[in-house]
Amino acid sequence: VQLVESGGGLVQPGGSLTLSCATSGITSHYYTIGWIRQAPGKEREGVSCFESSDGGTYYADSVKGRFTFSRDNTKNTAYLQMNNLKPEDTAIYYCTAIPGDSYCPDDLDEYTHWGQGTQVTVSS
Repeated sequence: VQLVESGGGLVQPGGSLTLSCATSGITSHYYTIGWIRQAPGKEREGVSCFESSDGGTYYADSVKGRFTFSRDNTKNTAYLQMNNLKPEDTAIYYCTAIPGDSYCPDDLDEYTHWGQGTQVTVSS
């Protein structure tokens, strides 16, 4: 299983970015997929998660109303649309997955597959 993120970069406060996560090696579209970020000197934070068991999508309070998760099964790709970006959104963003019937985990270490990460920097 491979997860490859793209779409990070430098953006001014209030701007937008869309991150992409291309998946390969997962034989079905039935898997939980999440976005996690880690800022320098801070703990990892679960940003968003699509849960395969119930089809629900969940967001951290810090990004609700600004970030939107989506996926295109025809392209085996998940997306994170990020609007109204703030300096505190600066972090490395990782795409993660748990194949099969699964839940969005509270313990981020329960994600079994991780991408290499993409840097998002929000600065004027």
